Amino acid sequence: MKARSLTSPPVAKTPVKLIACRLEDFDRAYRAQLAQLTQGISPASLISAYMDWLVHLSISPGKQIELMTHAQQNLIVLSKQVLQCSSDQTTPCIQPLSQDKRFKSEAWQSWPFNLFYQSFLLNQQWWHRATSDVVGVSAHHKQMTTFFARQWLDVFSPSNFLLTNPEVLAETLKTRGNNLLKGAQNKLNNAIQIATGKTPKDALKFRPGHEVAVTPGKVIFRNHLIELIQYSPQTEKVFPEPILIVPSWIMKYYILDLSPQNSLVRYLVDQGHTVFMVSWKNPDASDSHLGMDDYLKDGVMAAMDAVSSILPQRKIQATGYCLGGTLLAIAAAYMARKNDERLQSLTLLASELDFSEPGELGLFIDESQLAYLQDLMSEKGYLDGKQMAGAFAMLNSRDLVWSRMEHEYLMGNNLITSDLSAWNADATRMPYRQHLEYLRSLYLHNDLAEGRYLVEKRPIALSDIRIPVFVVATQKDTVSPWFSVYKLHLLTDTEITFCLTSGGHNVGIVNPPGLGAKRSYQLATRIRSEHYVDPATWFDTVTTHEGSWWPSWEAWLHAHSTQRSAPPPMGDTTHNKKLVNAPGHYVLSV
Repeated sequence: MKARSLTSPPVAKTPVKLIACRLEDFDRAYRAQLAQLTQGISPASLISAYMDWLVHLSISPGKQIELMTHAQQNLIVLSKQVLQCSSDQTTPCIQPLSQDKRFKSEAWQSWPFNLFYQSFLLNQQWWHRATSDVVGVSAHHKQMTTFFARQWLDVFSPSNFLLTNPEVLAETLKTRGNNLLKGAQNKLNNAIQIATGKTPKDALKFRPGHEVAVTPGKVIFRNHLIELIQYSPQTEKVFPEPILIVPSWIMKYYILDLSPQNSLVRYLVDQGHTVFMVSWKNPDASDSHLGMDDYLKDGVMAAMDAVSSILPQRKIQATGYCLGGTLLAIAAAYMARKNDERLQSLTLLASELDFSEPGELGLFIDESQLAYLQDLMSEKGYLDGKQMAGAFAMLNSRDLVWSRMEHEYLMGNNLITSDLSAWNADATRMPYRQHLEYLRSLYLHNDLAEGRYLVEKRPIALSDIRIPVFVVATQKDTVSPWFSVYKLHLLTDTEITFCLTSGGHNVGIVNPPGLGAKRSYQLATRIRSEHYVDPATWFDTVTTHEGSWWPSWEAWLHAHSTQRSAPPPMGDTTHNKKLVNAPGHYVLSV
């Protein structure tokens, strides 16, 4: 029997197969609609987690007795607190966690508000014990039950309601209710903005190319995926080795070029560096077929080729932020395998390479969640940036959701008050294929760290990276936990300079020198052949420095550069193309 030719028409489907396909399409459409209502969280995954917890709790009578005993103790403690309050002895029976800023005001220490927040914290503590310490529950399900129990409890925090929040009550009396009127207007404006998809009005105060992303430069290269910006020199002589910055594709690049006083790009060019920046296209339905290989070849490698065409024989100081750093490390390992020696150094800013402990972001990544996400993206061909922003807001709901509600709806304040908050509202999309590929291969299967990530059908190895690496992690990062970023020490034996800075995923990176905010960082270099130091020991023994980490990084870049010379030309002068001013076109797409 002859094999059917690849060009021959497909065999017609039987009626049974046609019905099955239509039913499958119906299921997919149903799940896609359901996913929009649940912010992309799979009900099946959530139910599985709580059933795992509930079943193991039901066969643990000792644990049940322990929880009942703890509940009784909390009731006794709270009763004693009521008596203490009546006799003006107001020592709290429980203190908020250090990261919980909701009850720091002195107004919360007066009766009855102290009872409100302390009873809430005792209840929160009890539920944490109930969900996080049940023997037999899988680690993933334990994380999920603890996390979502905390989310539900935060809904009922006394800080969220007018009559139980002393700060809101004081503001209401002071403004004679004006704050509530402004809050109602803010809520209406936000509802209209969400319904229409328009940019928040306050964010228009920080427009790319006007108030932010204003460092002078030119778009010197463009393809279907990126624009490459070359920034104009600000000094008479510059370091010969250019800096190529690759931001994450899930964000607009100008987080690294905000207002001039907050711009990392401005800081670098003022120090005499030649800087190139990748600006990713905001994908639409026509880009649904793009995958990780496209982002590697037509993104990072295309940018390197463009830089090399302008500065041949010059090695590149490559810098990546967040997933841009992950992709850049893939490129560095791929280049090492090919004996491509164009890289002088590698800098990774809040970038994970080992995803075995991705923090709370891992809550949203399992087979059920990915199947659910696949249905959600199937209709449009991409994941809407607002849906991604919703997931990140849930990770830090205390600050990004409930704090917003308190300040914007109850206190009547405007939320967007800075260039960074305006950038955060400028959401991007993720193409269908590429988003699923990086979630499955990196987050779910951890292929990169375990030597299974394929480039050109062959695995790459991070251990092939032999150039000096500068790594920045942030202490309060919920996207790339610092101890996870630190795992690069286990993946390669090259020289690593590791910097741990205060702040979170964004604020810790946008950390210019000279501002009034109290900031600090720790910095240490592991040379090749030195023994491994675990992260806890590293944290306890490395000296803490006050201020911004930017000058220390710039000094490291300086140390890995050669003598200054005249600035290079702007763009590839051999083609005489008319160059477009930065920030270009791609960053302006909505």
